Amino acid sequence: MPFQLPFKFSGTASDATIAARSRPSKMMDYDQPLVWVTVLLMMFGLVMVYSASIALPDSPKFAYLNDKNEYFLYRQLMYIVVSMGVAAVAFQVPIAVWQKWAPMMFIGTLFLLALVLIPGVGVSVNGARRWLPLKVMNLQPSEIMKIAAVLYAADFTVRKQEYMHKLTKGFLPMMVAIGLVGMLLLLEPDLGAFGVIVCIAMGILFLGGINIVWFGGIGALLVLIFSAIIALSPFRRARMFAYLDPWEEGNALDKAYQLTHSLIAFGRGEFFGVGLGGSVEKLFYLPEAHTDFIMAVIGEELGLAGVLVVIAMFYWLVKRAFDIGRQAIALDQTFAGLAAKGIGIWIGTQTFINMGVNLGLLPTKGLTLPLMSFGGSGVLFNCVGLAILLRIDYENRVRMRGGRT
Repeated sequence: MPFQLPFKFSGTASDATIAARSRPSKMMDYDQPLVWVTVLLMMFGLVMVYSASIALPDSPKFAYLNDKNEYFLYRQLMYIVVSMGVAAVAFQVPIAVWQKWAPMMFIGTLFLLALVLIPGVGVSVNGARRWLPLKVMNLQPSEIMKIAAVLYAADFTVRKQEYMHKLTKGFLPMMVAIGLVGMLLLLEPDLGAFGVIVCIAMGILFLGGINIVWFGGIGALLVLIFSAIIALSPFRRARMFAYLDPWEEGNALDKAYQLTHSLIAFGRGEFFGVGLGGSVEKLFYLPEAHTDFIMAVIGEELGLAGVLVVIAMFYWLVKRAFDIGRQAIALDQTFAGLAAKGIGIWIGTQTFINMGVNLGLLPTKGLTLPLMSFGGSGVLFNCVGLAILLRIDYENRVRMRGGRT
C-alpha cells in the first residue's frame, strides 16, 4: 500500500509566489516622461528661437551674419545636440561620485567666476562680463555654479545634519560660501543668477531641517541686502522705478522699453496668438527676443494657449523633481533627495523669474527661460542638471527592485 500524507499538499500558493518573483518587473529602467518633457521643451524652444531670431540678420547689429537667417537656429540645434551628449555622459556618473566631488566642484566654479573678471580673459557683452571664450561657444560660469550650489548645499546639509539648529556650525559656513559667490556675481554684474543661487541654497537648507527661527531671520536679512544692493546702484534703482511705472513716457522709452514691448506682445497675442512667425515685436522692437524675452514671443504668436502649455510643462517638471527627491529620502538617500529637490528649486525659481519679468510681475532681469532660450551654457547645464535628476530616479528604481548601484 503506497504511503500517503495525512494531509493534502497544495503547491498553488508556492507556485504563484515563484511565478511572481520570476516575472519581469513592469517598472521602466528610467523616467521616460521626464525625458520626453525635457526634449519637448527644447524642441519647442528651438522653433521659437528660430521664429524670434529670423529677422535679426537684417539689423546692423548683426550685419556680420551676412543675411544668414538660420544662424541662430543652427547654433541652437548644435547646442542641443552637444548638451544631450554631455547629459548622457553625466547620467552615467553615480550619485555617490557627485556627492564626493561636490566641494571641489564648488571651489573650481568659484575660480571660474573669478577668472571671468580678469580683463582680457572674460568676454564683455552689453556692459556685463559673464563669459569665458571657447572655440565652440562662450562658457558662462554662473550656469555651472547653479549645479555646484545644488550639490554643495545638499552635501553640506548631510555632513552638518547634527548642527543644523546651530548658527555658527549649521548656517554660517554656508552663508560665507554663498556670500563669496554673490560678491563675484555682483562684480560681473549678475544679480539675477545670484538670486537664483540664494534660493537654491536657502531652499535646500530649509528642507534639510535648519532652525526655522534662523531661517526666518536670515530670510529677512537677505531681503534687506537685496534692497540695499538695488538702492545703492543707480541703474538698478532706475530700473526698479521704471518697473513700478513702465508706461510713463520717459520710462517707456528708456529703462522700461523692454517691459512695455513685452506687454504689448502679450496683448497682441490674446487667447490663441497671431500665428507662428507672425510676431511684430520681434522685428527689432523687443530687444533680446530670442533669449530673455522668448516667452513674450510665445505669448504674441501662440497666445494664452501657448503660454499655458509652457507653464504646464515646467510645473510638471518641477513637481516630478520633488517627487523623485521625496522617493530618494524615503529610501534613506538624503543627499540624492535634497539634490533632486534642489534641481526642482533651481528650474522652478529661474522659470518663475523669467516669466515674471516677461509678464511685468517682476523687475527686468537678464535670466533666460530654462531649456528654451537661445544660449549654449544655459541649455548645456540645464541638461546636465536634469541628467543628474534622471540618475537619482534611476538609482531609486534599482533600489526598489532590491538591486545595488
